Amino acid sequence: MHIAIVGLGYVGLPLSLQFARSGVTVTGLDIDSAKAESIQAGRSYIKHIESKAIAELVGAGSFSASTDFSLIRSVEAVVICVPTPLNRNREPDISYIVKTGEAIAPYLRRGTLVVLESTTYPGTTEEDLLPVLEKGSQLKGGIDFHLAFSPERENPGSADSIVAAIPKVIGGLTPACLDRAKALYGQAIRTLVPVSSCRTAEATKLLENIFRGVNIALVNELKVVYAAMGIDIWEVIQAAKTKPFGFMAFYPGPGLGGHCIPIDPFYLTWKAREYGQNTRFIELAGEINTAMPGYVVDRLAEALNHHRKPVNGSRILVLGLAYKPDVDDDRESPSYVLMDLLHGRGAQVAYHDPHVPVVRPTREHPHWAGTPSTPWNRETVSGFDAVLIATHHAAVSYQELADWSSCIIDARNAMASVQTRPGTVWKA
Repeated sequence: MHIAIVGLGYVGLPLSLQFARSGVTVTGLDIDSAKAESIQAGRSYIKHIESKAIAELVGAGSFSASTDFSLIRSVEAVVICVPTPLNRNREPDISYIVKTGEAIAPYLRRGTLVVLESTTYPGTTEEDLLPVLEKGSQLKGGIDFHLAFSPERENPGSADSIVAAIPKVIGGLTPACLDRAKALYGQAIRTLVPVSSCRTAEATKLLENIFRGVNIALVNELKVVYAAMGIDIWEVIQAAKTKPFGFMAFYPGPGLGGHCIPIDPFYLTWKAREYGQNTRFIELAGEINTAMPGYVVDRLAEALNHHRKPVNGSRILVLGLAYKPDVDDDRESPSYVLMDLLHGRGAQVAYHDPHVPVVRPTREHPHWAGTPSTPWNRETVSGFDAVLIATHHAAVSYQELADWSSCIIDARNAMASVQTRPGTVWKA
């Protein structure tokens, strides 16, 4: 089988490799020529994906990459893995999906399967993508070509995130579309979870991430409440998770990051308004999580005040730019918000991240682009008035941090097992 995967980022690239390993010939398509060139040269641009894995499949002829969408003429299936961000008004931006549909439609043949994997609101596949494909191809969805939705479940950097082992939810426009999608994914994924429609599959993905967002908001709120009572939320969670039933541990932090949890719930809140429904629980969780960077900066100000220093004029090192440990993924990272808030209060802000040597351009924080990671050594780190731990990378020595810094604001409980001097560490 020969397929095309559109979008070679954190979702599309691992999926391409899994299909290629399973005996499927994969053509990766992306508008970013640099990505296509890297793949053709056997080089990875994502930290947790080894170049060797790409080079072997490219060399075997089972994986290639291009910016030429006309190659879709020769494939049997097209899988769309493009971003779905929010706009400035926190409304869904499905322009990447629509533009991709417009780009592939002229090259669709009768019998081709199109699968959308991008997270979005229920109805997108049928209401937005289908008309674009039909208009551009002059073919009828469900009759001349097949259409399905199968949400991505990628977890970058996790050892448990093995594409083949993660059950695949699939919904089709018609029963025949579902059968074709099952036949496609059955070649590369061990467990398939067919559902009754594209809408159900779209809603499933949103539920998964709303579940996480709401529970993270709960522990973030409890962190603030318990801190006021002099209770350590991290100790409480450790004790609660010993219960063998009815409890699942979630952990607080300085805000939410990544392309899923900070964004996906608002796709449902937006769509729900079309049906006259309010999503108060989801919106409240969003408010709590969005407020966490401000709370952390306030705690940092308290810590500096304890050392008789104001935020204004102080040198602050933000430790960790990626949104989660041990990856180079900085999408929607709360570290950017923390840096903006500190800069707005007059602080001199720098960052250190062993996985992000230079800040890449982002839509929301372009002013930090090109900023290099601060060197990690005693002389440099000890020169900062405070160090704020925003992401707890395993590659960082927190004992060195304890030895070098006199003011540490810990938003990740990274210093819990480290020997520290009294009055040095403040939990946030």
